[in-house]
Amino acid sequence: MKKSYKIDVDCAACAEKMQEAAKNTAGVKDATVSFMTLKMKVEFEEGADPAAVMPEVRANCKKVEEDCEVFI
Repeated sequence: MKKSYKIDVDCAACAEKMQEAAKNTAGVKDATVSFMTLKMKVEFEEGADPAAVMPEVRANCKKVEEDCEVFI
């Protein structure tokens, strides 16, 4: 399952950090962050619950870029 989320991030380098943090979250198969569109596209692993995974994605993103936001 794929879902798209609005994000708030200050620069392209920060968006890259968020993308890597999201990809390394349990339950996430793949993630793409676009600084230009301020969107994060997440593909979840089979059987993963997006409502349970996304708070972890947000927390992991905040660890690498504390002033970013993922709107879930």
